[in-house]
This record gives sequence, structure tokens and C-alpha cells, in this order.
Amino acid sequence: MTSDRKTAHQAAWSPDSWRAFPVEQMPAYPDARALATVEAQIGKFPPLVFAGEARKLKRVLGEVAHGRAFLLQGGDCAEAFAEHAADNIRDFFRVFLQMAVVMTFAAASPVVKVGRIAGQFAKPRSAPNETIDGVELPSYRGDIVNGIDFDAASRIPDPQRQLDAYRQSAATLNLLRAFATGGYANLENAHRWMLGFVKDSPQSGRYEELASRITETLGFMKAIGLDAEAHQELRQTDFYTSHEALLLGYEQAMTRVDSTSGDYYATSGHMLWIGDRTRQPDHGHVEYFRGIKNPIGLKCGPSLKPDGLLRLIDLLNPENEAGRLTLICRFGADKVAEHLPGLIRAVEREGRTVVWSCDPMHGNTIKASTGYKTRPFERIMGEIRSFFQVHQAEGTYAGGVHLEMTGKNVTECTGGARAISDADLHDRYHTYCDPRLNAEQAIEVAFMVAELLKQERQAPAQQAAAE
Repeated sequence: MTSDRKTAHQAAWSPDSWRAFPVEQMPAYPDARALATVEAQIGKFPPLVFAGEARKLKRVLGEVAHGRAFLLQGGDCAEAFAEHAADNIRDFFRVFLQMAVVMTFAAASPVVKVGRIAGQFAKPRSAPNETIDGVELPSYRGDIVNGIDFDAASRIPDPQRQLDAYRQSAATLNLLRAFATGGYANLENAHRWMLGFVKDSPQSGRYEELASRITETLGFMKAIGLDAEAHQELRQTDFYTSHEALLLGYEQAMTRVDSTSGDYYATSGHMLWIGDRTRQPDHGHVEYFRGIKNPIGLKCGPSLKPDGLLRLIDLLNPENEAGRLTLICRFGADKVAEHLPGLIRAVEREGRTVVWSCDPMHGNTIKASTGYKTRPFERIMGEIRSFFQVHQAEGTYAGGVHLEMTGKNVTECTGGARAISDADLHDRYHTYCDPRLNAEQAIEVAFMVAELLKQERQAPAQQAAAE
């Protein structure tokens, strides 16, 4: 870090102070004036989320950091304008509720529910351009930036798309809040959350058995005078939104001063995270994130060294606030044992309080024999298992999972109970960017995580008994 940039990081922060720093993964808009006009317009729009909601999420993530809850974070790799439909949002929410109830009931652990939704539009890319049949065009960077069609007009970054992203996020949030608080999330509906195409899957029997146990428990509670109508925690749930904050101009425009605290909050989502490609400590994304008071995430890939992680923690969570920082680890199934222990030991040595979460998706992407980009299910499961094993060996808490998933019946990740093969990928390969777990695979992950959580909670008692 140069002395000038170090001074800037130590200076007073403002929502636009990131502009004095270099940035990565930001699109080159051809019309700077049009971009500024759109950002000014967004700056006058109502917030999508509120500071009090973000503070509540930070409090419950603090419980995760102390080992008293578990973080389930997941959703689309990149939301698409063309797929914005009530049924898609409902089906995603149904699967998410199923996963959460499996983990909560089977593992006796509160689950913090955070969706990659209502703002997950921008995507980092490994190269600024792509070439098909000798034609080179700018890479697709998500619907908030440009179009997925491979033609020159579609690939031009268009600031007007930010307005569409805001409107879609607002509509999505409106529906999610209705689902979460309007009765749909009532535990008495647990049997009704099963999607039709999952009913004949190997997972449906396990889930129906669990749902029946929940129904029996609720029946007992009602018999002694405790029913869902009188206890809102049984008929509604807290659901939060998150996304990778790549487009800093949009985030700046959505940054507001909280009238009750005087602090700045990003109001585009409850939780934002920094990607593995934009976590340079002397760059604009870290500068922006250090000033907002939301709970934030940091993707940690194989190139992140322990000293580098501690430097980032110093910048992003200097007060060591529980629930402020979630470390989202994405190494690849075969690299967890090599990279994760050193990071854990450094954080523990310095007494830093963080949430440790496992992203088993991004380090396990391969190209199938049929040419499709995919993620083998056994590798995804393997990374999660290794993540829990390392934490158990280090005496720390494996606090969450971060998944790219959908409620749709897609064939994008190979394997799982139905054993999707390379040859099956073309059947329903609908992703705009990266391969996602389908509903059945996501529920299978939930059952495995529930077992790992149960083992994690039983380990201290077993160790004490052995001693």
C-alpha cells in the first residue's frame, strides 16, 4: 500500500471516498454523464432495506459468531430480468424454508436465513472480453450492467439497467416480506412447502418424516395452549437479503444516513460482501465497505494468506464487533485442508471474532465432457465436510454455508440423489452464469449439514465424557 492510499484509508470516510482508489471488476460505461444522471436518480429513491433490519441481522450473526446459531445463505448466481416471476421467487423461498427447517429441527440450532436475492445482479468475470467464433465482445457482467445476448448492442454497459435492477429488487423484497410475515412461513405449512417435482425424489421421504414430527410437536404445543396464532415465531420468520457489491456507484447512490444513529448504511441489501477478485486492501471496494455499518462478508480464496486476512479484518472490523464480518471460504474440495487451518489459527491467535462460512460452489467449477460448466455434487459435499472437519480439529465453530441454488428443476450440477450426468446437463441448463444446485440437491445438502451440526454440538460433550 502506498503512503497516499494508507493515509486515505485512515482519513474520514464518505460514501464516495472509494473514488480516490483503484477499482477492479467495474464496467467501462461509454457515457459518463448518463451514468452520473442515473446514479443521481437512484440516490433519491427510497431505501430497499432499513438500518434497523441490518442491525438486527448483525445481532443474530453475532450469535452465529459465538456458536449459538447457524448461517444459511444462498440463492441465484445472478438474478435475471427475464426470470423475474412470482412463482420463481415463491419456489426459491419454499426450498429455503425447507432447508432451514431441516437444519433447525434436526440439529436443534437456530438458523439465520440470508438470501442471495433482491440485488444479486452483478457478476465478476475472469476476463473483460470473450470471443466466440472469432468475434470478441465485452463479457456479460450481469443484467444490471449489460445483456447476455452475444451481440455488440447487448454487451454495451447501460446505466439504465440499474433502474431496472432497483425496481426488480423492490418488487422481490415486497413479495419476500409478504411470504415471511404473512403466514406462508407458518410451521404448520411445512408439509405444503414440498415442490411437486421433488415429491418423488429420495429426499422427499426424509423431509416428509421430519415435517410429520414437526406437526406432532405443534399439535402437542397447541394441546397445552401454545399455538402458532399466539406465537409469531411459529407463523413467521426473519428473512434477509444479500449480494456481492461490485457496482460501487450504485451502492454509493443507495447509501443513506440512519436518522437514529447517524451512521451510514447500504440500503440495497441487508448484507453485502466483497468478492475474491475485489478484496485488495488498497482498492475501492475495501474502502467503501469499511465505512458502512451493515454486516458484511469477505470471500476468502486460496490466494489469501493469513497476514493478508488479518490486514483486511483490521480495515473492515477494527472494533472486533461480533456479527460484523463473515468470512466466506471458497477453496475447492481438495484445497480446504491446505488453506483453511492457517487462516483459522491467525484469526484465533489475534482474538478476532468472525463468522466462518463455507462456499462449496466457486472452488469446484469444472467443464464437463459435453462442454457445459458444472459443479460435481460430490465435490460440493466434500468441501462442506472438510470445512467442518477442519473447524472441529481447530476447536472452532463452522458457522454457515453459502450456496448458489434455485427452486427450479434445473440440471446444472452433476450428481446428487438422481445422479445427474454430463449427458443430462443440456436438459434444463438455464443459468445465466454459474451452475446452481436444484431444489432436490439443495435439500440433500441441508440434511448433510444438519448431521454435521448435530455432530459438532455433540463433540464437546463426548470429549468431556471421554476425559
